[in-house]
Amino acid sequence: MITGAHFLFYSKDPDADRAFLTDVLEFRSVNLGHNWLIFALPPAELAVHPAAENLVQKDGERSMLGAVLYLMCNDLEGMMKVLARKGVQCSATVKARWGTTTSIQLPSGGEIGLYQPTHETALGLSAKPKAKARQQPPAKKH
Repeated sequence: MITGAHFLFYSKDPDADRAFLTDVLEFRSVNLGHNWLIFALPPAELAVHPAAENLVQKDGERSMLGAVLYLMCNDLEGMMKVLARKGVQCSATVKARWGTTTSIQLPSGGEIGLYQPTHETALGLSAKPKAKARQQPPAKKH
């Protein structure tokens, strides 16, 4: 049974990005020692998009599928104002049929997405498959 998901960021300045996630985005974390933080994330959903070429990152001995992170919010303009008060500049917003997006530059120079979806989300769904109704064995003839 899958119990959760663990995302990895590869950063040129991990300490600065960890501080950003802690101080600016206010994500809670556990510290495994030596400032190795594991962050609790808001509820998440996953989409699989077509790509022109594979995004891969070497991790251990494997070529792992790359990912793009978009944090979701209900009020993009309001969230951008909160971030601006914390000294974070967002990119220009882009409206698409599925929502309005911007990006946030991390201290390392990398960017993560932020968007207000207009589509139905999967945030309230359970990741566990629905239990199938138990079928009764056919009645025995006497």
